[in-house]
Amino acid sequence: MELILKYFPDLTQKQIQEFASLQKIYSEWNEKINVISRKDIENLYERHILHSLSIAKFIQFNNATKIMDLGTGGGFPGIPLAILFPDARFHLVDSIGKKLKVIEAVKEEIGLQNVFTFHSRSEDMPYQYDYVVSRAVAPLSDLLNWTKGKYLSKNHHTVHNGLICLKGGDIDAEISVVKNANKIPLPKFFEEDFFEDKFLVYCEQ
Repeated sequence: MELILKYFPDLTQKQIQEFASLQKIYSEWNEKINVISRKDIENLYERHILHSLSIAKFIQFNNATKIMDLGTGGGFPGIPLAILFPDARFHLVDSIGKKLKVIEAVKEEIGLQNVFTFHSRSEDMPYQYDYVVSRAVAPLSDLLNWTKGKYLSKNHHTVHNGLICLKGGDIDAEISVVKNANKIPLPKFFEEDFFEDKFLVYCEQ
């Protein structure tokens, strides 16, 4: 929790309690449904929660912003962002239904009112969004193909509607085939070694 407060010192008491609850909930559920690798569960706050919150260093979601978390898995980046932005609306989408059980349990236990789960492929979702967020799910070109036509035309932020994804490693070849991709190194936001080869990639739509 100290790591989250280091970079987000203005959390409300409610948000602090919600973030603090995640370790226990995810540890218990990970024993039943493996959504986080065993070695990573001890590093939940750095490698999953803070990593997810790097998106909040890039953009602050306004009230009523509509966001799809594509391939959410155990709820990352959607759950941490939903705690940080309680007035934005998050659709957490995954094609593997059992992972969504974990998210529903997290949602119920901490009382998140702005999270909705969908057992679906992103291309089958019948809604449009201001942003689609994703974390290491698929190549950038695939993510853009799967979300074609899913973006609202009206912008409500200085960062135009589009795809925001978290990537790691050597992604230059992947990005080179997408003409409007912007790559931001996460060490710009966080000093921990884990983020050394991690990036946020934004594609305006």
